[in-house]
Amino acid sequence: MDFQGKTAIVTGSASGMGLLFAQNFAQLGGNVVLCDVNESVLNEKVMEINAKNQGKAIGVVCDVRDYQQVCVARDKAVETFGSIDVMANFAGGTARRMLNVGWEKEFPDVPIEVFDWGLDVNLKGPFYFAHAVLSQMRKQNGGLIINIGSITGAEGDGNAMDYPTAKAGLMYGLTKSIAQYGAKYGIRCVCVSPGPVLTRDAMANMKTLLGRAAEPQEIVDLCLFLASEKGQFINGENIMIDGGRNAMGRWN
Repeated sequence: MDFQGKTAIVTGSASGMGLLFAQNFAQLGGNVVLCDVNESVLNEKVMEINAKNQGKAIGVVCDVRDYQQVCVARDKAVETFGSIDVMANFAGGTARRMLNVGWEKEFPDVPIEVFDWGLDVNLKGPFYFAHAVLSQMRKQNGGLIINIGSITGAEGDGNAMDYPTAKAGLMYGLTKSIAQYGAKYGIRCVCVSPGPVLTRDAMANMKTLLGRAAEPQEIVDLCLFLASEKGQFINGENIMIDGGRNAMGRWN
């Protein structure tokens, strides 16, 4: 895979799979715009990428819940590299875990502001970025938006309801809608929905038919394939990469 002359905006890219995707994309010749709220770590990771791939990365501090910050990231990408070829929406997480609140409470007893955060980051963030970058992709007559869903979007979660609600919206409503709009401009949209991934230890406890959780690189490899010349016929689809968890009986 060769991404020479291509530019990707990657959210949630100071850590985890977002960072790994950005690192891989730059190593394969592409330009990357790393977006994250953690400025100090973001700057550190941009420097690390540029140390190996000079001039391939810039960082933009961006809260995906703020549309004006989203637009700044879009404009910086175009100003620096001239195009936006891939928009990869990795920023996200369950609000209770990310904010570390409400674990001991049932859903109706958790402050609604907690769930507002989860819905905003996991659904409105990708929606905002789609709205912002599609004008540039339309001008280019091409581009790819990668949404990151989750097996939880298919399974549900009786406590952390913000997360499956947002992810289901990405996996079906938003991804298909962007694909329908973008088709006449050569723009594709695909959602990649992982099962358990070893970005944290607890994921090893989730059951799959293969008996293990995914390595982060396995998820990133699929995203890179979609962005490459080999993945150009995949559009408007939600792809489960879950070790067969979605095929298991719901009693497991």
